[in-house]
Amino acid sequence: SDAQKAIYSIVLDAQKAAIATCRVGGTIELVHDAAVAVLAQGLLDEGLLEGDLESVLESESYKRFYMHRTSHWIGLDVHDAGDYNKDGKPREFEPGMVLTVEPGIYISPTAENVPEAYQGIGIRIEDDILITDGEPDNLTVDTPKEIDDIERLVGSRQLEL
Repeated sequence: SDAQKAIYSIVLDAQKAAIATCRVGGTIELVHDAAVAVLAQGLLDEGLLEGDLESVLESESYKRFYMHRTSHWIGLDVHDAGDYNKDGKPREFEPGMVLTVEPGIYISPTAENVPEAYQGIGIRIEDDILITDGEPDNLTVDTPKEIDDIERLVGSRQLEL
């Protein structure tokens, strides 16, 4: 639906902004902040949040639709161990670190003050990113994510009843 596409586009844009921060010297906090800024602005643009970006970020009213963090380490385990802070500050990325980037928007089917078209939509897009000395290396780049690719993939499936 148009509402699903709108929410999906917001999440995909947030993920792309967050991945762009996955560089040596970056932090999981920067990844999260980049995603949240795009998610919040998108929710404002769709009329699902009120105010301006600064007030939404300050009040954290976006948490109504995005209640978790954006990333975690990956390694020997899906949620790998490792400190997110070092010496009281966010730990800076180093080459060889791997993390998820998985923003999302979740709108309850019974959400109040939300147009019916948006109710019940939940979108999360995840990729696994390797920190390198240069550009982030998206280890899951071959997974379809663009709307046209998803529609083509879904449309190619026949439902069996």
